[in-house]
Amino acid sequence: MGFGGYLLIMIIGALISGAAALWVRSSYARWSKQPSSSGLTGAEVARMILDRNGLTHVRVEPVPGTLTDHYDPRAKAVRLSEGNFRGSSVAAVSVAAHECGHAIQDASGYVPMRLRAGIFPLVMFSSQVWPMAFLLGIIGLGQFWIQLAVVMFLAVLLFHVVTLPVEIDASRRAYGILGRYGVLSAVETGGSRRVLTAAAFTYIAAALTAVLMFLYLLMASRE
Repeated sequence: MGFGGYLLIMIIGALISGAAALWVRSSYARWSKQPSSSGLTGAEVARMILDRNGLTHVRVEPVPGTLTDHYDPRAKAVRLSEGNFRGSSVAAVSVAAHECGHAIQDASGYVPMRLRAGIFPLVMFSSQVWPMAFLLGIIGLGQFWIQLAVVMFLAVLLFHVVTLPVEIDASRRAYGILGRYGVLSAVETGGSRRVLTAAAFTYIAAALTAVLMFLYLLMASRE
């Protein structure tokens, strides 16, 4: 198994993640050129969704970069990349609705989101510890270190697994809201689905890579 196996898993993971990123950028590029029929910007759509769901206290803010959109549960802020904040394309309003989906999850106490937030500090610690423990094991300091890496990586794996329902549910909410609020037409909602499905695949790719790494570490710990 050794270091060669580790490199193989890293290469496979990079290829999967690269394919997912390419799909996202391709879908986003296509639908960012398609104006939404409502003419509303991502910021306007986000504000409307939040207000209609009683989340008037949640801010909508621009953030530098491309596809840097996220919801910050600590600051209670939906942060949209500048293009999506000011843009009125199908892609822009889809991303805005998705991030508002996370704000709604937060407000409703959505269990997978709370679980993800709860284990995040442990994940940050484990992410730093497990590679060092694994390295100590493969250079010959004993199986204990590889076994410790397995235990530490479990937190990382759990984080990726729990992230899947969080992201899929946020996209599901976005689909319904955009059509129900009249932001997108039926045809445009199909484009929105393609954009958000591609984005969801990046999380599936990350979870798959984490599963492969865990299986590799588990086999290495038994040698």
